[in-house]
Amino acid sequence: MRVLGVDPGLTRCGVGVVEGVAGRPLTMRGVGVVRTPADAELGHRLVVIEQGIEQWLDEYRPEFVAVERVFSQHNVRTVMGTAQASAVAMLCAARRGIPVALHTPSEVKAAVTGSGRADKAQVGAMVTRLLRLDAPPKPADAADALALAICHIWRAPAQNRLQQAVALHATKAPNTSRTSNPSLASNPSRASNPSRASNASNALKGRTA
Repeated sequence: MRVLGVDPGLTRCGVGVVEGVAGRPLTMRGVGVVRTPADAELGHRLVVIEQGIEQWLDEYRPEFVAVERVFSQHNVRTVMGTAQASAVAMLCAARRGIPVALHTPSEVKAAVTGSGRADKAQVGAMVTRLLRLDAPPKPADAADALALAICHIWRAPAQNRLQQAVALHATKAPNTSRTSNPSLASNPSRASNPSRASNASNALKGRTA
């Protein structure tokens, strides 16, 4: 499995490619950052991010793209920029038919370090160890992108089993749509009672006689 991790951001968008399967050593295929000038117009910055991600998709041909799920922060402006960069990454992947997975920061930290409250230094150290690197990737956005890819590789098997279980349960669920009238379903005798039908017929004959 080859996964492109994307740590979205307007000024620095971290990208990293990891290959491997859960339970076995992982290999880093590439890591870097897509940068945009802070004083540039927003539309231009988003185009630069799109072009950068497209280049990574062209070069590494990932099977999945893992993007950090945007979460609430006190700085609304930062949240908006992160969300916009995240949407660009998702668009680039969807355009090529590549599945996209969203992981929260706490999910990534817990998967990589064992603690959902780990700081960036701890994440960088574990990424370095897991991928057998000589030094932690710089800047931290690049290390976070690799951590996203690692998280997805490790979580994907469990997610697939859960989806399969849900799908199997749905196919085995009883079909309750055969009876369209609840009152008839609760009292079948109302729908098929020969004596009632005969009495009704006799009463009608007596009125018309």
